[in-house]
Amino acid sequence: MPVYLGVEHLDGQRIGLMIYPFRMTRLSTRNRPSDEIRGQLRYGAEETWPADDHFAARDIAGVDTTLLLGVYPEGGFLLGLDPALYDPLPLGISVYAKDEQAARVRATGWTVWERTNRAGLRRAAPRAAEGLETLVGFAPDRLLDYARFERRASDLGLDPPLRYTAAEDAAVPVHSGPAGTTARHALEHNFDLTALQILDIIASRMRLEVAVKGGVAEYHLGQILAGDPAIAAVTSLDQDAQPDFDVRMADGRTVLVECKNVSPEPYANGDFKVEVQKTRATTGDPAGRLYRPEQFDVVAACLYSPTRRWDFRFIRSDSLDRHSAHPDRLAATHRVDDRWSASLLAAMDRNDGAS
Repeated sequence: MPVYLGVEHLDGQRIGLMIYPFRMTRLSTRNRPSDEIRGQLRYGAEETWPADDHFAARDIAGVDTTLLLGVYPEGGFLLGLDPALYDPLPLGISVYAKDEQAARVRATGWTVWERTNRAGLRRAAPRAAEGLETLVGFAPDRLLDYARFERRASDLGLDPPLRYTAAEDAAVPVHSGPAGTTARHALEHNFDLTALQILDIIASRMRLEVAVKGGVAEYHLGQILAGDPAIAAVTSLDQDAQPDFDVRMADGRTVLVECKNVSPEPYANGDFKVEVQKTRATTGDPAGRLYRPEQFDVVAACLYSPTRRWDFRFIRSDSLDRHSAHPDRLAATHRVDDRWSASLLAAMDRNDGAS
């Protein structure tokens, strides 16, 4: 079962931790190397697994942080896994560390490595799209340092290669200042720049600002969905080839939501314009950038660019226009007109134009 901790540091910083711990041991196992420390992720009674998904609890608002930790008390060793790769939690999957990795933790307090992530009998594809996942071994007295690292990695949605680099940087703890002061952010430390300088760089590079604006729009949308009484639960998916949010309505319906930013230049009649296509093309597929309508249920168009307000309009994907040359795909550009609704519930309950 998970353990929830509310932690206050000596400098006054507070952090909520939802920890999923699993025990790691040294056992002699046939056909396995003798220098392994083994743990097994196993949550819930075995008979519940065929019927129930065991989702890892994650705070959509980003206030609390979820940790998935292997615990080896005899060796003073903790193993941190990426919670996003293990949601829903698997049944009986084994995770290994080596004696040399435990020895590095005893010597330095922190070590980072990769392990190959393969498809299996239960999974048609590896958990990590890159085929590798990043693991972090650390000493018990570095738990808060690891929690800070995981909070940053989860907030930024770091893929395994970027997670590896960030974990290496986190090996050197960033010490907080006296009570009442704010510690230097890891990005300020890594880039050797102030927060204001980093923001100036983002503002002066169009592609950087566009990328950050997309993430900010998703954050605001998550806040709006989480505060909507018609919505029971919101999960940020943050994975390639997946919509942005998995939403469970209060009436039991589940809805996949894709977030897109509206263009700053409207049509001549004042209708907003939104592009609904992928950023990267598929080699050899002329329709590779176009979405199929069944890839998500609703598009949420962020109106910030033309209005300077973090408002959204919603429409069901089956109400969107199809591409003229590829009728099984959505058109690339759409008008945000009176077919769009001001809330997710209103969009789901509309039938005009839906097939």
